[in-house]
Amino acid sequence: MTRGPKKHLKRLNAPKHWMLDKLSGVWAPRPSSGPHKLRESLPLIVFLRNRLKYALTGHEVTAIMMQRLIKVDHKIRTDSTYPAGFMDVISIEKTNENFRLIYDVKGRFTIHRISDEEAKYKLCRVKKLAIGAKGIPYIVTHDGRTIRYPDPLIRANDTVKLNLESGKIEEFIKFDSGNVAMITGGRNMGRVGVITHRERHQGGFDIVHIKDSVDRTFATRVSNVFVIGQGNKPMISLPKGKGVKLTVAEERDRRLAQARK
Repeated sequence: MTRGPKKHLKRLNAPKHWMLDKLSGVWAPRPSSGPHKLRESLPLIVFLRNRLKYALTGHEVTAIMMQRLIKVDHKIRTDSTYPAGFMDVISIEKTNENFRLIYDVKGRFTIHRISDEEAKYKLCRVKKLAIGAKGIPYIVTHDGRTIRYPDPLIRANDTVKLNLESGKIEEFIKFDSGNVAMITGGRNMGRVGVITHRERHQGGFDIVHIKDSVDRTFATRVSNVFVIGQGNKPMISLPKGKGVKLTVAEERDRRLAQARK
């Protein structure tokens, strides 16, 4: 009989989007409990060591973290296995760098550098709206935040723009047709497009239809859709490719064109 939480994670069982190789050990870092699920997060040790190459070993990552140099959403984090996730802002003041964790079209977290101005806020998807003790309304966001006294017009699936210094909502975007959204799960993960319409299915999953900037349409569950801007103008900068998924042939042609240069 097992008791307590699991403390280990085998490398072969780690999420594929961490892109860890099979041959450099048996184990992978198991993310701590935190605002994002294990399979939807990227531990800071993987980000610093495997992506940014700022450290060679786990000991070096710990040394960096214990100097209190790494901030996630403007809070100092000293746990090397802290689970950073979608839309989180990672700041390294010593190098004057800010990163936002965003998916590329292959569903992997990309190293997306952002300006100091953009690092002041993040977008949060509203998961639920509820009434708490003494009739105080609050919303719960995709990154585990509870925000009291939200705007009465905010509903589930909407997106709020959150000031990371004050923790206050600056503005919000409705989940409406015509707004630009990013897909955060399923086969179309990382794609960006404009919501065309929503099919409601009683007792099942609502399906949302989306058209990207090259007029390709695709559909996904409503829970996978994260609105990122009003109209077709996103509130955040997008990584290389702007969320447009290329076919295998288009990728090949692009590679050949770059090779000729």
